[in-house]
Amino acid sequence: MAMNGTDILVLVNTGTALLPVYQVVGSQRDVKFNEKNDTIDVSSKDQREQRVLAGRYSCDVSFDALYVSSDAGYQALKTAMRAGNLIKILRQESGAALEEANAIVTGLSEAGPDQDAATVSVDMTIDDQWVEIGT
Repeated sequence: MAMNGTDILVLVNTGTALLPVYQVVGSQRDVKFNEKNDTIDVSSKDQREQRVLAGRYSCDVSFDALYVSSDAGYQALKTAMRAGNLIKILRQESGAALEEANAIVTGLSEAGPDQDAATVSVDMTIDDQWVEIGT
């Protein structure tokens, strides 16, 4: 069944590695989870058709939100970005935690257009893989 995109959120750990406290990055407007496998070409001269194997898996997460400078989730992302540290994130759908992963913040931009809402855009790359909650 289709679902409302409003129900899909990114949360970030504002606690510690031992005692994580996940908080929604406030005022999210959009989120994208991009997963992919690179391919390894194992073709040969024996046939014209390409043959491939699954290569390296990767995942990127990006989202946009309204700019709220005091938001704890946004501040945690900004701190991680500037320090070059991993941050634990959580994917939530319809209020249920689905999976978590460590991520490196690869981009953080703020926009303050005239007579319009100030926004932030965040780009992250997952380190290793997503871990399903409860497994």
